[in-house]
Amino acid sequence: MMQYIQEIKQILTQARQRSYQAINTAMIEAYWRIGEKIVLEEQNGKDRADYGKAIIKTISKELSDEFGRGFSERNIRNFRQFYLTFPDAEILQTLSAKLKNISSN
Repeated sequence: MMQYIQEIKQILTQARQRSYQAINTAMIEAYWRIGEKIVLEEQNGKDRADYGKAIIKTISKELSDEFGRGFSERNIRNFRQFYLTFPDAEILQTLSAKLKNISSN
């Protein structure tokens, strides 16, 4: 009788691992896409130095107000840098596959 309870626990553990992996993948994609939007907006004929600082500050405030913690100016700059470091969207598939492998172990 206890065997099936252990199996139920295993089912839940595996489901949680898959959901964490899916959440991590979705958040990595979101951060990359935020970085992409910032870079594209900055390069739209605007003065990068001044405008870049202003847009980071504005985005940080807007996202923090609506979504809470995790959107400091530093984090927003990191999202931008993430995109600049890996401008090819294929990085999302690579990272997703690596996360999947990690959660499988």
